[in-house]
Amino acid sequence: MQKTIPELVDSFVLGDQAAFAELMRRFRQKVYSIAFQVLGNHLDADEVVQETFVRIYKKRKELADVKYFSTFLLRVATNYSIDLLRRRKGHQTIAEDSSSLPGSIQLDLSRKVNTPSQEFENRQLMEEITRALELLPPKQKLTAILHDIEGYSKADIAQIFGCPEATVRSNLHIARSKLRKLLKRRLEKGEK
Repeated sequence: MQKTIPELVDSFVLGDQAAFAELMRRFRQKVYSIAFQVLGNHLDADEVVQETFVRIYKKRKELADVKYFSTFLLRVATNYSIDLLRRRKGHQTIAEDSSSLPGSIQLDLSRKVNTPSQEFENRQLMEEITRALELLPPKQKLTAILHDIEGYSKADIAQIFGCPEATVRSNLHIARSKLRKLLKRRLEKGEK
């Protein structure tokens, strides 16, 4: 029988290395996926995964008081992603094409099979959305990604960021408004 997340966390807090390895196995993909969407490249996403689990390992005694491990883990990962974004500010980076992702990541990110023309239109739209997301401040960008792309609830995001749910609603509203304006401007420029 497979251990539950709370059981694994309890074992890890007591020093069980196998429990830590299992937690890494279960959550690595999720951390990587969010980091890749936020940062746009494999190297930074891999760095976020590695640093997140190093920090979790160092904070293992604190986990005894943590109610939801996944929320705690994602808070560490998103905070480190924001740190990387801030350090990178001013340095232009080119997001990698999702077709260069490992197969397991592509499978995780794929939603359905489209026709070639739908795929082309979707790819163009996603490129525009990705470019527009890059222009948002880190917290707004992460809020939009976690809610609209990853499907987290506002309450979950508030726990991840350690802020009131009203702040998440505000960041999401502002992010969507900015995205709408940016995409509208790009669309108008493209049609002229």
